[in-house]
Amino acid sequence: MTEKNPADNFPAGYEVPKVWTWEKGNGGQFANINRPIAGPTHDKVLPVGKHPLQLYSLATPNGVKVTVMLEELLALGHMGAEYDAWLIKIGEGEQFGSGFVGVNPNSKIPALLDRSTPEPTRVFESGSILLYLAKKFDAFLPKEHKAQTETMNWLFWQMASAPYLGGGFGHFYAYAPVQIKYAIDRFSMEVKRQLDVLDRHLAGNRFMAGEEYSIADIAIWPWYGNLAQGKTYGDAGNFLDVQSYRNVQRWTAEIAERPAVKRGRMVNRINGDPSEQLHERHDTSDFETKTQDKIGSQAQDQPAAP
Repeated sequence: MTEKNPADNFPAGYEVPKVWTWEKGNGGQFANINRPIAGPTHDKVLPVGKHPLQLYSLATPNGVKVTVMLEELLALGHMGAEYDAWLIKIGEGEQFGSGFVGVNPNSKIPALLDRSTPEPTRVFESGSILLYLAKKFDAFLPKEHKAQTETMNWLFWQMASAPYLGGGFGHFYAYAPVQIKYAIDRFSMEVKRQLDVLDRHLAGNRFMAGEEYSIADIAIWPWYGNLAQGKTYGDAGNFLDVQSYRNVQRWTAEIAERPAVKRGRMVNRINGDPSEQLHERHDTSDFETKTQDKIGSQAQDQPAAP
């Protein structure tokens, strides 16, 4: 390892210890939920609705992947894809409840429980959930060998790349308690490279696997589509000059107009426009009657208690 002068480090004088120890609270915006150990912190049974598929999630990019997939399946007429979507407030540590940990031992959303199988099947990791649903309903996974392989290539690319975009760039650009030029430069460079990878590929392809919309698009769009539309990490879109990636912009805009994508983005959303927030989803009609703007209006229409 190259010798480094501790005076040049940030903070100045910092030296890497022989053995790392956790300093509780040292984690910026998410310090209250970050910890270096796994397992539940409290007992909490997960709710169960009327449908075979039970989703426990939040409308982060990883969560949106799954709700978009489920809404796309329903749009194709797969009624077996009806689902209950329960809100997991990760900022309050609900992912560390015993019931959630039982479905996903890694305590990350989204987590899916399929109760249509002889014994309930747990599915965790968003890419695994997309592949599970694609195989279960025989949809959004091309049958032709080359296109199916391309789909899997890009699905795994997204799963490997997103930590740089979310955990790396997003953290140091938007969430870290201090702005560190080296960290922001390092992760910005990598995200720009990823956007260029996408832009070059989409120059010759309508969708990620060619002409067929697939789970690769469903996986990538909530991350890079949101970024391309300037809807994530504050002013990150301008900072990264996302408008210069013309092919990504074209692909992003086309997918954004899909009705199932519009619905999927709303499920388990707790910020932004109240008309686009559906905290829980248990029926298709919920999009018309139970968004936060509707719930707020209903509450205001209730007569005051005597």
